[in-house]
Amino acid sequence: MAIAVALVILVVGSVVFHLVSPWWFTPIASNWGSIDFTINLTFWVTGAVFVAVNLFMAYCVYRFRHKDGHKAVYEPENSRLEIGLSAATSLGVIAMLAPGLFVWASFVSVPEEAAEFEVVGQQWQWSYRYPGADGRLGTVETRFISEENPFGINPEDPDGQDDVLVKDPQMYLPVGKPVKALLRSKDVLHNYTVPQFRVKMDMVPGMVTYLWFTPTVTGSFDILCEELCGIGHHVMRGQIVVAEQAEYDAWLAGQPTFAQLASRNAPNATAGQQQYAVCASCHGQQGEGNQALNAPKLNGLQAWYIERQIKYYQQGVRGAHPDDQYGRQMAPMAGMLATDDAIRNVAAYVSRLPVSSPSATISGDPANGMSIYNANCAACHGREGQGSWATDAPSLARMSDWYIVTQLKNFKAGIRGAHAEDDYGEQMVSFSTAMRNDEQLNDVVSYLNTLR
Repeated sequence: MAIAVALVILVVGSVVFHLVSPWWFTPIASNWGSIDFTINLTFWVTGAVFVAVNLFMAYCVYRFRHKDGHKAVYEPENSRLEIGLSAATSLGVIAMLAPGLFVWASFVSVPEEAAEFEVVGQQWQWSYRYPGADGRLGTVETRFISEENPFGINPEDPDGQDDVLVKDPQMYLPVGKPVKALLRSKDVLHNYTVPQFRVKMDMVPGMVTYLWFTPTVTGSFDILCEELCGIGHHVMRGQIVVAEQAEYDAWLAGQPTFAQLASRNAPNATAGQQQYAVCASCHGQQGEGNQALNAPKLNGLQAWYIERQIKYYQQGVRGAHPDDQYGRQMAPMAGMLATDDAIRNVAAYVSRLPVSSPSATISGDPANGMSIYNANCAACHGREGQGSWATDAPSLARMSDWYIVTQLKNFKAGIRGAHAEDDYGEQMVSFSTAMRNDEQLNDVVSYLNTLR
């Protein structure tokens, strides 16, 4: 009797929870209402079967419960019952699958007027490519991927010269226009999805998959990776802004093309040396750093990372938090580099300085630090702390240990990485929590001190 009652309560509770649950679909913002219909139909069919089977089970438990002196009847076959159950099951399966086949046929039939764009996934970032004035995307190959050509565009393909490159988690699309997303992964399996659009597709290394949709609502929507792609999977987020055509056109016009990036003048390290003179008063003539002035060591850092941090200071992404005392001091200094060329020149000069080995100021357990570092940090910064442009992770080996400790504490406290435009800092906020206390933090930095 108790089991029968429990089964009834399970059915009633499940139905009530489904009806009052706050976890319903997000409001749809594309043309794919048919996908919502097929999912709801599946809920109704499977829900009806769930209710019927469990209530029937509860009835059987009660009706045929054990009674003294009663002998169970054995009936090995019942053709009528078997035919009825098979027919009902077949109808249920057909009701669930048939609409999905029609939706899938529409899903793989891209309208001829759909504009194309490319989504590139990699651990743990999104980037995008749009066709230029010719309306065609250039060819790409893995062998062309480099720090200067992260998309791997074939430099000999004329169609790729005007391709618009967006190395940023945020992308734009015009409202009311069908678009086809070409999906490409540079490393492992990823999945491109925007919950409000109701479509998703895996991104498979070595393949180009696709999906299409028509955005119907203006606004900003989160882009998610829904394929477990490694330790940083949970922070692989982007944003898609659906805008009116004029706003979309203005945004697209402000993005660089492949030809523009390829034709930039090489940075002038000699000019950068002259511009670095102001920086040297704190960071040292050889970029060796000065703890007394809270100026970290710079030599050994990659040029692209230095460029990004200077721009962050100029834009207020770093150094604007009221509790970031030393960052606020750095912000006006960064503003003295008035042009992109000046920033690139200084970064090039600093990146070519001889790499020094600062004295250790932090003590801890390097063995425990190695365990924590390899489990949480090495995927981006490398086993030897060498950093990687592919994951936008700076070098950590032979850096100022006191500065690393300070920055990790800033990430944990929300002093750094909380700005909406600090995409990579947002990831670090999450990973900094892997060091639960100051002791573990010191252990990790002590291990980094051994990477010489």
